[in-house]
Amino acid sequence: MGLVIFIVVIAILMLFGFFTVSQQTAAIVERFGKFKRVATAGLSWRIPLIDRIAGRISLRVRQLDVRVETKTKDNVFVFVIVSVQYYVIPEKIVDAFYKLQNTEGQITSYVYDVVRARVPNITLDNVFETKDDIAQAVKVELEAIMDDFGYGIVKALVTDIDPDAKVKASMNEINASQRLRVAAVEQAEADKIRVVKAAEAEAESKALQGKGIADQRTAIVDGLRESVTEFQSGVEGTSAQDVMNLVLMTQYFDTLKDVGLSSNSNTIMIPHSPSGMNDISEQLRNAMITANEVTKKQHKKPQQGV
Repeated sequence: MGLVIFIVVIAILMLFGFFTVSQQTAAIVERFGKFKRVATAGLSWRIPLIDRIAGRISLRVRQLDVRVETKTKDNVFVFVIVSVQYYVIPEKIVDAFYKLQNTEGQITSYVYDVVRARVPNITLDNVFETKDDIAQAVKVELEAIMDDFGYGIVKALVTDIDPDAKVKASMNEINASQRLRVAAVEQAEADKIRVVKAAEAEAESKALQGKGIADQRTAIVDGLRESVTEFQSGVEGTSAQDVMNLVLMTQYFDTLKDVGLSSNSNTIMIPHSPSGMNDISEQLRNAMITANEVTKKQHKKPQQGV
């Protein structure tokens, strides 16, 4: 009977010696307080009452977010958020379990040291531009140190740079001012283009208007010439002067008619009489005679020099 009880006790103890280890996890087995072996994922067995599981360690990649307060070269205090992704090196599970008591605290200390050594040498604007360099410096520093403790570093990322609220408001005002200045320059350029184009259009319009007036005057002269010729041939005893006086008189009365019909006219009429047409025609005739004399003299001068 006693033998049966002994066998049952031994069987129970043997059953208690079995244990399982989850995937991506390692179990540390000790014998009388001394490291014995590493149990990997699956079913394992230990000697009851002799061996014990000292602990389990995850082999998965973990992430630690470290918030570091520091100041920049231009004396602006900022919070730099650094995310460190790390894992236990499978070949160094024992070192990772025994050498470090507080892994996250150790990593945090080195992140503080690297960030506070580099950021104070950089201005606030350049901190945003060189955040990848800061992250790389953290990764290199941690890789060299944490490898001795059995940990590898996958990546170090500067996920956020948070200046003081007043500093951020000032930066936003500076950016707004710069954008307003650029907008003002662009608006001035647009106004300049509009003014130049309007001036070009006005110049072209005046050129075309001048050409139209010149063509109109040419047509009037041609018409007058034809009218004088036809009138002289149709009415005997008339001279060119008579025809011109008649034409001027006709235009005079046509002008008075147009002024009278226009409701928006603000023309001031000076006292005058139809007999004044003789003075106008006399002035035109004298001007034409003078112009002809000047032209003749200009043609004679080169001949006298010869």
